[in-house]
Amino acid sequence: MEIVEPIEEESLTEVSALPSPAELRSRLPFPEAGMRFVRAARQALADVLHGRDPRLVVVVGPCSIHDPEAALEYAERLREVANATRDRLLIVMRTYVEKPRTTVGWKGLINDPWLDGSCDLAAGLELARRTLLAINALGVPCGSELLDPATPRYLGDLFSWAAIGARTSQSQPHREMASGLPMPVGFKNGTDGSLECAVNAMKSAGHPHTFVAVGESGGATVVRTRGNPNCHVILRGGALRPNFGLEDVARAARLLAAERIARPILIDCSHGNSGKDHTKQAGVLREVLAQIRGGERRIGGVLLESNLHPGKQAWPSARRLDYGVSITDACIGWEETEALLYEMAAFVP
Repeated sequence: MEIVEPIEEESLTEVSALPSPAELRSRLPFPEAGMRFVRAARQALADVLHGRDPRLVVVVGPCSIHDPEAALEYAERLREVANATRDRLLIVMRTYVEKPRTTVGWKGLINDPWLDGSCDLAAGLELARRTLLAINALGVPCGSELLDPATPRYLGDLFSWAAIGARTSQSQPHREMASGLPMPVGFKNGTDGSLECAVNAMKSAGHPHTFVAVGESGGATVVRTRGNPNCHVILRGGALRPNFGLEDVARAARLLAAERIARPILIDCSHGNSGKDHTKQAGVLREVLAQIRGGERRIGGVLLESNLHPGKQAWPSARRLDYGVSITDACIGWEETEALLYEMAAFVP
């Protein structure tokens, strides 16, 4: 008798098992001291958003992490500046281990940890968790874009801040996911520059939701959430123009007034706001700081793409990758980053 392949598997080439979230966390547990650190960082970020803390949030670091060794060196350097400026700045390291792609490309440390197209996701989740544990152990809060709704079950305990990207702010599963996350979540405006999708996402995530999600044992579960009271929007510019100016901030604040978040706006100094030119991030940052110095209190912080060395390099590459250089978006280097952070600390009222 002919064996008929199930129709739901006709387009699949392989299905393999992953360790459950509980298994991975059991193998790589988060020490109690680390959990206290993350809780404190989340609370501090919420205090900034709600106007109880006058500091400026700075989410800064590599566009994406592809080399854990370089990421740890970056974190060690960042820790020194964060400690020196802690009265003025609340610094969170960009620890992006997932990357959305407009078409195709390297999709992040979780998806392809060996940078060879093998897409060993089990190894990627473990490597990402080890890296995030090490960065938290240094006393540096971690922040990341959450792309796959399953990721928070594996890594969510290690993040103090999260973003929903420009491509997914309109996605109902991501809004539902954000409604149940225990950390502040920023929604980016759309890649076309539209702000409404981020505003609507923030409103949606602030309400309770019920949805299907991966459980701790790896099986399907029904999740009910309270709603996330610490959501905000991230102005990242669009394909046609930037949106970090006075009028853009005022418009965003008007749209968000009903949400009663004192400082609901973070501004991304990269992406559309810099015209995808990493050398222009400093100029964007200084214009944002000028607004804050001029009395704009609704801006809670900024995002910067930064690495050990400036620029970016091609992936895949026939030669060995340069250490500390991005393989996704171009970044400013550490020397400029350090100078800008101290400049910000001196400039913040």
